[in-house]
Amino acid sequence: MQCSWKSVILLALASIAIQYTAIRTLTSKPFQLCPLPSPQNCGLGAQETDPSFERGPAGGAGCDDYPYFSINATRKLHILVLATTRSGSSFVGQLLNQHQEIFYLFEPLYHVYATLVPRQSHTRNPTDRRVTLGASRDLLRSLYGCDLYFLENYIKPTPTNHTTDKLFRRGASRALCQQPVCDAFGPGDVNVEEGDCVKKCSTLNMTLATEACQEKKHVAIKVVRVPEIGDLRALVEDPRLNIKVIQLVRDPRGILSSRIETFRDPYRLWRIWRATGRRPYNLDMNQLTVICEDFFGSVSTGLSHPHWLKGKYMLVRYEDLARNPLLKTQEIYDFLGLHMDKNVKHWIRANTRGSNEPSAKHKFGTVRDSAANAESWRLKLSYDIVEFTQTMCHKVLKQLGYKAVKSVEELKNLSFSLVQDKTFVPFL
Repeated sequence: MQCSWKSVILLALASIAIQYTAIRTLTSKPFQLCPLPSPQNCGLGAQETDPSFERGPAGGAGCDDYPYFSINATRKLHILVLATTRSGSSFVGQLLNQHQEIFYLFEPLYHVYATLVPRQSHTRNPTDRRVTLGASRDLLRSLYGCDLYFLENYIKPTPTNHTTDKLFRRGASRALCQQPVCDAFGPGDVNVEEGDCVKKCSTLNMTLATEACQEKKHVAIKVVRVPEIGDLRALVEDPRLNIKVIQLVRDPRGILSSRIETFRDPYRLWRIWRATGRRPYNLDMNQLTVICEDFFGSVSTGLSHPHWLKGKYMLVRYEDLARNPLLKTQEIYDFLGLHMDKNVKHWIRANTRGSNEPSAKHKFGTVRDSAANAESWRLKLSYDIVEFTQTMCHKVLKQLGYKAVKSVEELKNLSFSLVQDKTFVPFL
């Protein structure tokens, strides 16, 4: 049976009215997304079919009870430090971790890669990369919502009763070493060592960790397993999140030198080259080229100022931070729109003076003479390795303002800086 022309007009008018009402609703009120109630959503226990959980004034458990999901100016700030291994990311992470109002997590994506891509720290296989990136984005989205239970899917062995002692670098997060998560330290213990936290706090209760996250005003996460800023676009554009990305870069020559010293077995052939002066025929070039390709692609995207990064992207060179830690940290906090409290300033003063040769057992530490450490690689790498790196990475070196050296004498002369004065203004 065919519809009459009057019915068609009535349907069209009804459709227009519905769309208009929806548009008016969205533009007249802050955009809100209520969380789906589930046993693993930040401790919300009611099921969606439970009549006690109704969205709106009548139910008493609507969006207003979950301010995180209200998209407005007062919602949580979600900070993501995008970096690569041995680029100074632990140092930057601690600049955020020391802030009293920030809940910080150190590299939770470690568990995703350990589960999905065992025995590989970086994968160039397109299929593996899609799988890990998809899982990584899902995990980050959950963690920014303080759903730490979601992380249990990747922790091995699987936590029992939401408790585990296998969270990677748990002690690097102040919030996970304090009450209510851990009773071993009191409010006066402001400088708890990572090892002491792991030893004295025992197992981590994910429920208490979730509560600690909810109590903080902001959430910061440091990652070294996301290759490029473009891989995060879906997260950045998610209206439920309020993400600002700090991309940390470092001279690839410095990164390579640090990895050779830190990861002795995977970089064994580079060590042989440095010692003998002869490049091994089976040297894994990807250990260098991946750094430079990912940096160049990511920075190119960020500096091209795409609309989806407006107000959400800041590029920081590790060398600039190392030379002027207080000034550069203030710039980072200005970009984030946060006040740099006294804890952060105290930590900077206490952790940027000291030996520029951290011991092996503190290979991931942050206590060092940061200015001297920034270019110390020049005394560790042979000139032929440096020359080879400059050839392979010339585009990103030029892009980021790192000078090439042309002789052994120039390489070893530390009074001649290889870091050009270059300003990267945040995209606001």
